[in-house]
Amino acid sequence: MVQTGSGLPRSWHQFQNAFGLAVDSIRGHKLRSFLTLLGVIIGVASVIMVGAAIAGLSVYAEESTAKAFGSESFLVAQIAATGRLSRREYFDKVKRNKPIRTADARFVESINGDSVLYSPYRNHSSDVKRDNMICEDTSVLGAAADLAGIRDIEVVDGRFFTQQEDRSRAYVAVIGETLRTTLFPGDASPLNELIRIEGVEFTVIGVQEKLGSAFGRDQDKSVYIPISAFDRLYGPGNGFALFGRPKPGSGLSLQDALDLTRVSLRNRFHARPGEADNFDTLTPDAIRGFIDQLLSLVAAIVVPVTCISLVVGGIVIMNIMLVSVTERTREIGIRKALGARREDIMMQVLIEAVVLAFLGGAAGVGLGAIVTALLGVAFGLSLHITLGYVVLSLAVSSIVGVASGWYPAARAAKLDPVVALRAE
Repeated sequence: MVQTGSGLPRSWHQFQNAFGLAVDSIRGHKLRSFLTLLGVIIGVASVIMVGAAIAGLSVYAEESTAKAFGSESFLVAQIAATGRLSRREYFDKVKRNKPIRTADARFVESINGDSVLYSPYRNHSSDVKRDNMICEDTSVLGAAADLAGIRDIEVVDGRFFTQQEDRSRAYVAVIGETLRTTLFPGDASPLNELIRIEGVEFTVIGVQEKLGSAFGRDQDKSVYIPISAFDRLYGPGNGFALFGRPKPGSGLSLQDALDLTRVSLRNRFHARPGEADNFDTLTPDAIRGFIDQLLSLVAAIVVPVTCISLVVGGIVIMNIMLVSVTERTREIGIRKALGARREDIMMQVLIEAVVLAFLGGAAGVGLGAIVTALLGVAFGLSLHITLGYVVLSLAVSSIVGVASGWYPAARAAKLDPVVALRAE
């Protein structure tokens, strides 16, 4: 018991002594230490920036999904998510699933209309004109008046069209910001002005708030018109998507409203008990889950590749520590002759390597944070530094320090004191 009690203070004293010698050695060779750590600094900074970009993409995707899809809405369609389907899966769904048509939407609304808001949704790409100005490849979106509430569409100038305008097939339009700046340059309000879609004149009654781009697509290059007017322009088509959302005050959650809709459609399309739905559904959570899977895949590939530079930095540290052991051979011999044990010598060299790597990791975190902040400000990017990647960077750099210092430390500990004292 006495030996255990006295061993702990001695070990702590040896650690303090080894740490002090390591810090003194680093201070004595500032330039060499800095150049040694460049690989670790750059590697850690790269991990931090990659992590910030991935986290920023996740936040950006969530915000874009909320703007484009609505935070509490769901969608029902014959095929709701072509981006996640293989070619075979797509054609299987085309054969099995039923298209949603006007009669189907009215059936669902007649059953659930007291507690769930519904709106058909169709889109078509077309040129929109005003006098001699044109906005090419604009998304013309046909919907019911309730879509504004379902998808949280904000109108900053004017208003959204009403149910009466939809029923009367009125040629009215709510335009996006890109359409406004292209067809109505200057500060004048476009309200009550005329635009032409497929040669038909529409009266502008509202301007949607600016949404920006989402995954490379300009969300402001769009125009909303009543679904009845859309059908007059492009015909009834082969079905449409049906957006839905619980009515405010209904007490239903998004999943509750979706379940009611599914039950109604299964009844409408005569789906048998136990069979899969013969239609597709899509929710914001499903979109975010798909995006998170993609980002996780990117992280699983990119982060390990980025960490390779840390391995390179560790090799440099090992090389410098071998040089340091060679330079201090005589010093090690003197310490051994004065009673230093093998573990004391090993601890000194190992601690120096770990301190080097940890300092490089800390400097890399600082550099990564600075560069991330500058890139975010300069390019308007949404970059978020997360604690997980900071901990990962520091942990990896410390492990690199232990791994790269172990061999030089073991080599130093094995030196024969007589041979070491003869070294020049």
